[in-house]
Amino acid sequence: MAVVNILYDVGARDEDESQTGFAHLFEHLMFGGSVNIPTYDEPLQRVGGENNAFTSNDITNYYVTLPAVNLETAFWLESDRMLSLAFSEKSLEVQRNVVMEEFKQRYLNQPYGDVWLRLRPMVYKQHPYRWATIGKELSHIENAHIDDVKAFFKKHYNPQNAIMVVGGDVKAEDIKVLAEKWFGPIPAGEKYVRNLPQEPEQHEERHESVTAKVPLNDVYIAFQAPGRMEDGYYAVDLMGDVLSRGNSSRLYRSLVKDQQLFSEIHAYMTGSFDTGMFVVEGKPLETVSIEQAEAAIWQQLELLKQADVPADELTKVKNKTESTLMFSEMSLLDKAMNLAYYELLGDAELLNSEADNYLKITAAQIREQANRIFRKDNSSTLIYLAEQNAAEEIETE
Repeated sequence: MAVVNILYDVGARDEDESQTGFAHLFEHLMFGGSVNIPTYDEPLQRVGGENNAFTSNDITNYYVTLPAVNLETAFWLESDRMLSLAFSEKSLEVQRNVVMEEFKQRYLNQPYGDVWLRLRPMVYKQHPYRWATIGKELSHIENAHIDDVKAFFKKHYNPQNAIMVVGGDVKAEDIKVLAEKWFGPIPAGEKYVRNLPQEPEQHEERHESVTAKVPLNDVYIAFQAPGRMEDGYYAVDLMGDVLSRGNSSRLYRSLVKDQQLFSEIHAYMTGSFDTGMFVVEGKPLETVSIEQAEAAIWQQLELLKQADVPADELTKVKNKTESTLMFSEMSLLDKAMNLAYYELLGDAELLNSEADNYLKITAAQIREQANRIFRKDNSSTLIYLAEQNAAEEIETE
Protein backbone atom coordinates (compact mmCIF):
# COMPACT_ATOMS: atom_id res chain seq x y z
CA MET A 1 0.00 0.00 0.00
CA ALA A 2 0.96 3.65 -0.38
CA VAL A 3 -0.38 6.98 0.78
CA VAL A 4 -0.24 10.44 -0.79
CA ASN A 5 -0.95 13.24 1.66
CA ILE A 6 -1.18 16.87 0.57
CA LEU A 7 -1.42 19.53 3.23
CA TYR A 8 -2.36 23.05 2.16
CA ASP A 9 -1.24 25.84 4.47
CA VAL A 10 -4.70 27.39 4.60
CA GLY A 11 -7.47 27.21 7.18
CA ALA A 12 -10.41 29.18 8.49
CA ARG A 13 -7.99 31.72 10.03
CA ASP A 14 -7.04 32.84 6.49
CA GLU A 15 -10.56 33.86 5.54
CA ASP A 16 -11.96 37.36 5.28
CA GLU A 17 -14.35 38.18 8.12
CA SER A 18 -17.13 38.79 5.60
CA GLN A 19 -16.46 35.55 3.68
CA THR A 20 -16.00 32.81 6.28
CA GLY A 21 -16.34 29.08 5.67
CA PHE A 22 -14.42 29.27 2.36
CA ALA A 23 -11.61 26.88 3.39
CA HIS A 24 -14.18 24.25 4.30
CA LEU A 25 -16.23 24.96 1.17
CA PHE A 26 -13.05 24.29 -0.82
CA GLU A 27 -12.59 20.94 0.81
CA HIS A 28 -15.92 20.03 -0.84
CA LEU A 29 -15.22 21.79 -4.15
CA MET A 30 -11.93 19.89 -4.52
CA PHE A 31 -13.93 16.68 -4.93
CA GLY A 32 -16.26 18.22 -7.51
CA GLY A 33 -14.04 17.35 -10.45
CA SER A 34 -11.31 19.12 -12.41
CA VAL A 35 -11.22 20.29 -16.01
CA ASN A 36 -9.77 16.98 -17.26
CA ILE A 37 -11.31 14.59 -14.72
CA PRO A 38 -15.06 15.20 -14.23
CA THR A 39 -15.39 12.88 -11.20
CA TYR A 40 -12.51 12.54 -8.77
CA ASP A 41 -13.68 9.35 -7.02
CA GLU A 42 -14.37 7.09 -10.01
CA PRO A 43 -10.81 6.60 -11.37
CA LEU A 44 -9.49 6.24 -7.82
CA GLN A 45 -11.99 3.53 -6.94
CA ARG A 46 -11.11 1.65 -10.12
CA VAL A 47 -7.54 1.22 -8.86
CA GLY A 48 -8.57 0.23 -5.33
CA GLY A 49 -8.00 3.64 -3.73
CA GLU A 50 -9.75 5.62 -1.00
CA ASN A 51 -9.57 9.29 -0.16
CA ASN A 52 -10.79 11.91 2.25
CA ALA A 53 -9.96 15.35 3.63
CA PHE A 54 -10.42 17.62 6.62
CA THR A 55 -10.29 21.34 7.30
CA SER A 56 -9.31 23.02 10.55
CA ASN A 57 -8.80 26.64 11.59
CA ASP A 58 -5.12 26.25 10.59
CA ILE A 59 -4.80 23.73 7.74
CA THR A 60 -6.60 21.79 5.00
CA ASN A 61 -5.43 18.22 4.45
CA TYR A 62 -6.20 15.79 1.59
CA TYR A 63 -5.12 12.17 1.48
CA VAL A 64 -5.28 9.14 -0.79
CA THR A 65 -4.47 5.53 0.13
CA LEU A 66 -4.13 2.98 -2.66
CA PRO A 67 -2.06 -0.04 -3.75
CA ALA A 68 1.51 1.16 -4.32
CA VAL A 69 1.51 -0.29 -7.83
CA ASN A 70 -1.18 2.28 -8.76
CA LEU A 71 0.53 5.24 -7.10
CA GLU A 72 0.70 7.35 -10.26
CA THR A 73 -3.10 7.55 -10.34
CA ALA A 74 -3.00 9.56 -7.09
CA PHE A 75 -0.36 11.94 -8.53
CA TRP A 76 -2.46 12.41 -11.67
CA LEU A 77 -5.62 13.17 -9.68
CA GLU A 78 -4.02 15.47 -7.12
CA SER A 79 -1.96 17.46 -9.62
CA ASP A 80 -4.89 17.92 -11.97
CA ARG A 81 -7.17 19.43 -9.35
CA MET A 82 -4.34 21.64 -8.07
CA LEU A 83 -3.73 22.93 -11.60
CA SER A 84 -7.22 23.10 -13.03
CA LEU A 85 -10.09 22.64 -10.63
CA ALA A 86 -13.38 22.88 -12.52
CA PHE A 87 -15.04 26.11 -11.50
CA SER A 88 -18.62 26.18 -12.63
CA GLU A 89 -21.74 27.77 -11.22
CA LYS A 90 -23.28 24.29 -11.13
CA SER A 91 -20.43 22.74 -9.08
CA LEU A 92 -20.44 25.72 -6.71
CA GLU A 93 -24.21 25.49 -6.29
CA VAL A 94 -24.09 21.76 -5.53
CA GLN A 95 -21.28 22.04 -2.96
CA ARG A 96 -22.71 25.21 -1.45
CA ASN A 97 -25.97 23.37 -0.78
CA VAL A 98 -24.07 20.43 0.74
CA VAL A 99 -22.14 22.74 3.09
CA MET A 100 -25.27 24.72 4.02
CA GLU A 101 -27.04 21.49 4.87
CA GLU A 102 -24.06 20.41 6.99
CA PHE A 103 -24.14 23.80 8.74
CA LYS A 104 -27.82 23.33 9.59
CA GLN A 105 -27.62 19.66 10.61
CA ARG A 106 -24.40 19.68 12.62
CA TYR A 107 -24.31 23.20 14.02
CA LEU A 108 -27.83 24.61 14.17
CA ASN A 109 -30.19 21.65 14.61
CA GLN A 110 -28.14 19.41 16.89
CA PRO A 111 -28.01 19.65 20.68
CA TYR A 112 -24.92 21.67 21.71
CA GLY A 113 -24.08 21.93 17.97
CA ASP A 114 -23.58 25.68 18.06
CA VAL A 115 -21.10 25.56 20.96
CA TRP A 116 -18.12 26.71 18.84
CA LEU A 117 -20.23 29.39 17.17
CA ARG A 118 -20.82 30.78 20.66
CA LEU A 119 -17.63 29.94 22.54
CA ARG A 120 -15.03 31.07 19.98
CA PRO A 121 -16.25 34.71 19.84
CA MET A 122 -16.16 34.77 23.65
CA VAL A 123 -12.50 33.66 23.81
CA TYR A 124 -11.25 35.54 20.73
CA LYS A 125 -11.99 39.21 20.12
CA GLN A 126 -9.35 40.05 17.46
CA HIS A 127 -7.92 36.85 15.94
CA PRO A 128 -9.81 35.06 13.12
CA TYR A 129 -10.16 32.05 15.42
CA ARG A 130 -13.34 33.98 16.33
CA TRP A 131 -15.26 31.84 13.86
CA ALA A 132 -15.55 28.07 13.48
CA THR A 133 -14.30 26.18 10.43
CA ILE A 134 -17.85 25.84 9.09
CA GLY A 135 -18.06 29.66 8.99
CA LYS A 136 -19.36 32.52 11.06
CA GLU A 137 -22.86 32.47 9.62
CA LEU A 138 -24.85 30.59 7.00
CA SER A 139 -25.23 33.64 4.74
CA HIS A 140 -21.47 33.72 3.98
CA ILE A 141 -21.73 30.33 2.21
CA GLU A 142 -25.13 31.19 0.77
CA ASN A 143 -23.69 34.28 -0.92
CA ALA A 144 -20.34 32.79 -2.00
CA HIS A 145 -19.68 34.21 -5.47
CA ILE A 146 -17.77 32.33 -8.16
CA ASP A 147 -15.19 35.14 -8.57
CA ASP A 148 -14.44 35.20 -4.82
CA VAL A 149 -14.10 31.42 -4.84
CA LYS A 150 -11.64 31.56 -7.78
CA ALA A 151 -9.56 34.24 -6.04
CA PHE A 152 -9.36 32.17 -2.83
CA PHE A 153 -8.25 29.12 -4.83
CA LYS A 154 -5.60 31.06 -6.78
CA LYS A 155 -4.10 32.46 -3.58
CA HIS A 156 -3.94 29.29 -1.49
CA TYR A 157 -4.11 26.11 -3.62
CA ASN A 158 -0.75 26.02 -5.37
CA PRO A 159 2.64 24.30 -4.95
CA GLN A 160 4.26 27.05 -2.81
CA ASN A 161 1.48 26.63 -0.27
CA ALA A 162 1.42 22.81 -0.21
CA ILE A 163 3.40 20.03 1.46
CA MET A 164 3.27 16.53 -0.03
CA VAL A 165 4.21 13.37 1.85
CA VAL A 166 4.32 10.01 0.07
CA GLY A 167 4.79 6.86 2.13
CA GLY A 168 4.50 3.10 1.96
CA ASP A 169 5.97 0.55 -0.42
CA VAL A 170 7.73 3.21 -2.53
CA LYS A 171 11.27 4.35 -3.43
CA ALA A 172 12.38 7.97 -2.97
CA GLU A 173 13.91 8.23 -6.46
CA ASP A 174 10.65 7.05 -8.09
CA ILE A 175 8.66 9.59 -6.08
CA LYS A 176 10.94 12.43 -7.19
CA VAL A 177 10.39 11.46 -10.83
CA LEU A 178 6.61 11.36 -10.37
CA ALA A 179 6.57 14.64 -8.46
CA GLU A 180 8.56 16.37 -11.20
CA LYS A 181 6.37 14.87 -13.92
CA TRP A 182 2.99 15.75 -12.41
CA PHE A 183 3.65 18.82 -10.26
CA GLY A 184 6.73 20.36 -11.93
CA PRO A 185 4.74 22.14 -14.69
CA ILE A 186 2.28 23.76 -12.24
CA PRO A 187 3.04 27.47 -11.60
CA ALA A 188 4.31 27.84 -8.02
CA GLY A 189 1.88 30.62 -7.12
CA GLU A 190 2.59 33.96 -5.50
CA LYS A 191 4.13 33.89 -2.04
CA TYR A 192 2.22 36.04 0.39
CA VAL A 193 2.91 37.12 3.96
CA ARG A 194 0.29 36.03 6.46
CA ASN A 195 -0.48 39.01 8.66
CA LEU A 196 -3.13 38.02 11.19
CA PRO A 197 -4.23 40.20 14.09
CA GLN A 198 -2.90 38.62 17.28
CA GLU A 199 -5.22 38.03 20.20
CA PRO A 200 -4.53 40.32 23.19
CA GLU A 201 -4.29 38.71 26.62
CA GLN A 202 -7.63 38.32 28.34
CA HIS A 203 -8.12 40.23 31.59
CA GLU A 204 -11.88 40.05 32.12
CA GLU A 205 -14.23 37.27 33.09
CA ARG A 206 -16.75 36.46 30.35
CA HIS A 207 -20.04 34.65 30.92
CA GLU A 208 -22.98 33.64 28.73
CA SER A 209 -26.06 31.49 29.38
CA VAL A 210 -28.29 30.05 26.68
CA THR A 211 -31.56 28.16 27.05
CA ALA A 212 -31.78 25.49 24.35
CA LYS A 213 -33.36 22.20 23.29
CA VAL A 214 -30.65 20.09 24.88
CA PRO A 215 -31.10 16.92 26.97
CA LEU A 216 -28.97 18.11 29.90
CA ASN A 217 -27.44 21.27 31.27
CA ASP A 218 -23.85 21.71 30.11
CA VAL A 219 -20.99 23.86 31.41
CA TYR A 220 -18.08 25.01 29.21
CA ILE A 221 -15.21 26.97 30.76
CA ALA A 222 -12.58 28.06 28.22
CA PHE A 223 -9.21 29.70 28.85
CA GLN A 224 -6.71 31.34 26.55
CA ALA A 225 -3.69 29.00 26.38
CA PRO A 226 -0.31 28.76 24.60
CA GLY A 227 -0.23 28.25 20.84
CA ARG A 228 1.30 25.17 19.25
CA MET A 229 4.88 26.50 19.13
CA GLU A 230 4.80 28.57 22.32
CA ASP A 231 6.48 27.82 25.62
CA GLY A 232 4.13 26.02 27.92
CA TYR A 233 2.20 24.14 25.20
CA TYR A 234 3.40 20.67 26.24
CA ALA A 235 2.87 21.33 29.95
CA VAL A 236 -0.70 22.52 29.32
CA ASP A 237 -1.45 19.56 27.04
CA LEU A 238 -0.26 17.14 29.75
CA MET A 239 -2.34 19.08 32.29
CA GLY A 240 -5.42 18.22 30.21
CA ASP A 241 -4.51 14.54 30.55
CA VAL A 242 -4.00 14.84 34.31
CA LEU A 243 -7.49 16.31 34.56
CA SER A 244 -9.37 14.20 32.09
CA ARG A 245 -7.65 11.27 30.39
CA GLY A 246 -9.32 8.00 31.39
CA ASN A 247 -11.30 6.83 34.39
CA SER A 248 -8.42 7.37 36.80
CA SER A 249 -8.09 11.07 35.87
CA ARG A 250 -8.85 13.75 38.44
CA LEU A 251 -12.11 15.13 37.05
CA TYR A 252 -13.65 11.72 36.46
CA ARG A 253 -12.52 10.25 39.76
CA SER A 254 -13.56 13.21 41.87
CA LEU A 255 -16.57 14.77 40.12
CA VAL A 256 -18.18 11.77 38.40
CA LYS A 257 -17.30 8.84 40.65
CA ASP A 258 -16.74 10.16 44.20
CA GLN A 259 -18.89 13.29 44.49
CA GLN A 260 -21.37 12.23 41.76
CA LEU A 261 -21.89 15.76 40.51
CA PHE A 262 -21.44 15.18 36.75
CA SER A 263 -22.56 12.49 34.31
CA GLU A 264 -19.48 13.23 32.17
CA ILE A 265 -16.64 15.75 32.17
CA HIS A 266 -13.69 16.47 29.87
CA ALA A 267 -10.68 18.81 29.59
CA TYR A 268 -8.64 19.37 26.42
CA MET A 269 -6.46 21.74 24.39
CA THR A 270 -7.32 22.88 20.85
CA GLY A 271 -3.65 22.75 19.73
CA SER A 272 -4.03 25.86 17.55
CA PHE A 273 -1.00 27.39 15.79
CA ASP A 274 -1.69 30.78 17.34
CA THR A 275 -3.20 31.55 20.77
CA GLY A 276 -4.84 28.28 21.86
CA MET A 277 -7.85 27.39 23.94
CA PHE A 278 -8.05 25.08 26.95
CA VAL A 279 -11.61 23.87 27.57
CA VAL A 280 -13.23 22.13 30.53
CA GLU A 281 -16.70 20.80 29.69
CA GLY A 282 -19.10 18.87 31.88
CA LYS A 283 -22.75 17.87 32.12
CA PRO A 284 -23.94 18.17 35.74
CA LEU A 285 -26.55 15.73 37.06
CA GLU A 286 -30.11 17.11 37.19
CA THR A 287 -29.94 17.43 40.99
CA VAL A 288 -26.84 19.65 40.79
CA SER A 289 -27.14 23.41 40.28
CA ILE A 290 -25.01 25.27 37.76
CA GLU A 291 -23.37 27.19 40.62
CA GLN A 292 -22.38 23.91 42.33
CA ALA A 293 -21.05 22.53 39.06
CA GLU A 294 -18.91 25.59 38.32
CA ALA A 295 -17.56 25.69 41.88
CA ALA A 296 -16.62 21.99 41.71
CA ILE A 297 -14.66 22.52 38.46
CA TRP A 298 -12.82 25.55 39.85
CA GLN A 299 -11.94 23.60 42.99
CA GLN A 300 -10.15 20.98 40.86
CA LEU A 301 -8.31 23.68 38.89
CA GLU A 302 -7.22 25.34 42.14
CA LEU A 303 -5.68 22.05 43.32
CA LEU A 304 -3.39 22.10 40.27
CA LYS A 305 -2.36 25.66 41.14
CA GLN A 306 -1.63 24.90 44.78
CA ALA A 307 0.38 21.67 44.63
CA ASP A 308 2.67 19.82 42.22
CA VAL A 309 1.23 16.79 40.46
CA PRO A 310 2.65 13.72 42.28
CA ALA A 311 5.43 11.89 40.43
CA ASP A 312 3.48 8.65 39.86
CA GLU A 313 0.46 10.53 38.46
CA LEU A 314 2.66 12.54 36.08
CA THR A 315 4.53 9.41 34.96
CA LYS A 316 1.21 7.71 34.19
CA VAL A 317 -0.01 10.48 31.85
CA LYS A 318 3.42 10.74 30.21
CA ASN A 319 3.36 6.99 29.51
CA LYS A 320 -0.09 7.27 27.95
CA THR A 321 1.04 10.16 25.76
CA GLU A 322 4.18 8.30 24.67
CA SER A 323 2.18 5.17 23.78
CA THR A 324 -0.31 7.26 21.74
CA LEU A 325 2.58 8.78 19.77
CA MET A 326 4.12 5.34 19.23
CA PHE A 327 0.83 3.89 17.96
CA SER A 328 0.43 6.79 15.51
CA GLU A 329 3.75 5.71 13.99
CA MET A 330 2.23 2.33 13.11
CA SER A 331 -0.45 3.68 10.78
CA LEU A 332 0.90 4.65 7.37
CA LEU A 333 -1.73 7.36 6.92
CA ASP A 334 -1.25 8.83 10.41
CA LYS A 335 2.50 8.98 9.92
CA ALA A 336 2.15 10.72 6.56
CA MET A 337 -0.24 13.30 8.03
CA ASN A 338 2.06 13.85 11.02
CA LEU A 339 5.13 14.36 8.82
CA ALA A 340 3.29 16.96 6.71
CA TYR A 341 2.06 18.72 9.84
CA TYR A 342 5.52 18.94 11.45
CA GLU A 343 7.06 20.09 8.18
CA LEU A 344 4.57 22.96 8.26
CA LEU A 345 5.62 23.71 11.84
CA GLY A 346 9.17 24.04 10.59
CA ASP A 347 10.74 20.62 10.04
CA ALA A 348 9.34 17.10 9.58
CA GLU A 349 12.21 15.94 11.83
CA LEU A 350 10.37 17.51 14.79
CA LEU A 351 8.12 14.43 14.82
CA ASN A 352 11.04 12.38 16.17
CA SER A 353 11.48 14.60 19.24
CA GLU A 354 7.81 14.96 20.09
CA ALA A 355 7.74 12.24 22.77
CA ASP A 356 10.80 13.78 24.47
CA ASN A 357 9.05 17.17 24.61
CA TYR A 358 6.37 15.60 26.79
CA LEU A 359 8.67 13.35 28.83
CA LYS A 360 10.86 16.22 30.01
CA ILE A 361 7.95 18.29 31.40
CA THR A 362 8.20 18.73 35.18
CA ALA A 363 5.49 19.00 37.83
CA ALA A 364 6.71 22.55 38.53
CA GLN A 365 6.10 23.54 34.91
CA ILE A 366 2.54 22.19 35.04
CA ARG A 367 1.87 24.09 38.24
CA GLU A 368 3.32 27.26 36.72
CA GLN A 369 1.03 27.00 33.69
CA ALA A 370 -1.99 26.23 35.89
CA ASN A 371 -1.37 29.48 37.77
CA ARG A 372 -0.88 31.39 34.54
CA ILE A 373 -4.00 30.07 32.79
CA PHE A 374 -6.62 29.18 35.38
CA ARG A 375 -7.59 32.70 36.38
CA LYS A 376 -11.16 33.97 36.59
CA ASP A 377 -10.18 36.95 34.42
CA ASN A 378 -8.89 34.54 31.75
CA SER A 379 -12.08 32.47 31.68
CA SER A 380 -15.03 32.41 29.27
CA THR A 381 -17.95 30.40 30.64
CA LEU A 382 -20.79 29.21 28.42
CA ILE A 383 -23.79 27.56 30.08
CA TYR A 384 -26.41 25.52 28.24
CA LEU A 385 -29.66 25.26 30.18
CA ALA A 386 -32.00 22.47 29.10
CA GLU A 387 -35.44 24.02 28.41
CA GLN A 388 -37.35 22.12 31.13
CA ASN A 389 -34.57 22.76 33.68
CA ALA A 390 -34.55 26.45 32.82
CA ALA A 391 -38.31 26.62 33.40
CA GLU A 392 -37.91 24.87 36.78
CA GLU A 393 -35.17 27.32 37.81
CA ILE A 394 -37.45 30.28 37.02
CA GLU A 395 -40.27 28.73 39.07
CA THR A 396 -37.93 28.15 42.03
CA GLU A 397 -36.78 31.76 41.93
